[in-house]
Amino acid sequence: MNTPASLRVIRIVCAATFVASIAGLIISSIAGNNAGWVISIGLVAVSAAVVLMIASLVGSNRRLPEFSDARAEEVERIVTRLVAAGADENEVRDLIRASVQLGQGL
Repeated sequence: MNTPASLRVIRIVCAATFVASIAGLIISSIAGNNAGWVISIGLVAVSAAVVLMIASLVGSNRRLPEFSDARAEEVERIVTRLVAAGADENEVRDLIRASVQLGQGL
């Protein structure tokens, strides 16, 4: 999936913020265990995580497939007709499964 350049930049900035936050937490812990610094750095890391989640959600262009009862009934009618004409039902259903997976890009 192609990601837009702006989303890539946001991901890189968030990753750098995470790495810097870990380093900041370690340094502030060694330097005297100051609770104010630790909480501030933790809040920065949490903010970066929230920004990353929101940016990924908004930047996602993949649509969820919709289920159509009418299409499902039509497929079932075709299966019934093919089985009545002498086709093996298991093979027909395997073909349908493979077709769905092909359509989903799996």
